[in-house]
Amino acid sequence: MAETEHHSGSSPEDDTPPIPVCQNFMVPKKEISMFPDMGKWKRSQAYADYMGFILTLNEGVKGKKLTCEYKVSETIEKLLVLLGTLDRWIDETPPEDQPSRFGNKAYRTWYAKLDQEAEGLVAAVIPEDKAAAAPEIAVYLKEAVGNSTRIDYGTGHEAAFAIFLCCLCKIGALRVDDQLAIIFKVFDRYLVVMRKLQKTYRMEPAGSQGVWGLDDFQFLPFIWGSSQFVDHPTLEPKHFVDEKVVNENHHDYMFLECIKFINEMKTGPFAEHSNQLWNISAVPTWSKVNQGLIRMYKAECLEKFPVIQHFKFGSLISIQPVKP
Repeated sequence: MAETEHHSGSSPEDDTPPIPVCQNFMVPKKEISMFPDMGKWKRSQAYADYMGFILTLNEGVKGKKLTCEYKVSETIEKLLVLLGTLDRWIDETPPEDQPSRFGNKAYRTWYAKLDQEAEGLVAAVIPEDKAAAAPEIAVYLKEAVGNSTRIDYGTGHEAAFAIFLCCLCKIGALRVDDQLAIIFKVFDRYLVVMRKLQKTYRMEPAGSQGVWGLDDFQFLPFIWGSSQFVDHPTLEPKHFVDEKVVNENHHDYMFLECIKFINEMKTGPFAEHSNQLWNISAVPTWSKVNQGLIRMYKAECLEKFPVIQHFKFGSLISIQPVKP
């Protein structure tokens, strides 16, 4: 799918939030319980809104560095405070001594704190006149940090954070001119906190395909990160497997931040531990990489029942079919 494709969905491009004053917010719940329900998901307003959001942001960051200048609104600042709080709680919740190397149980203590505080954290971010939306939106924040039973994290959790941000756009807390800050400030900070969670509590990758998956934990930063590189004068896809290039440029490019983290966490030849990424490095242009990753994201994440069965739907992210 071309990165310029647009959907009849919600995106930060909507200047006026499409929420009537009498909006009935609701606590989101699971709607995809069996494989045949997947058709309902693909036809839903939620799917159109989600893809519309991802693609609008993909277009917005095209050719731009993380270090470029952009507006930082009050809501963006509040979201950074929220993520800073989650980060601080990790420091306050050291890993426990336990026999198994993976899935440190201290994560459950950390998660319980978020579970308890999530509505208050969200209420502090959104406008007072939208306070009724806090319980609905808080569900996506809690879903965005991993699973406390399995102590794992994967692309479904990452998607929940994107949905959380999409909801903030839908109620008008985030606006069209927040686009760059949504990715370069908020999503980038979210990734830092998630990497810290993954390292501190040795979280398992949720539904990982091992060396055949793109990455153990993330997907969206590869999409948006490849868009940043479109039409770059010197750096081509073949360069991201060069550690020197990564170390010199990761501050500017989300894609390289991801590669740097992989290089820190994995040993052995890159082609062996990250085969899919190694194959992508052979694609001639960043534009083709970006388009290919969007197609792959749909096929490997959004069309996979084991991922979508955990998605929750409410008034903002609706399972109702797209209106013709």
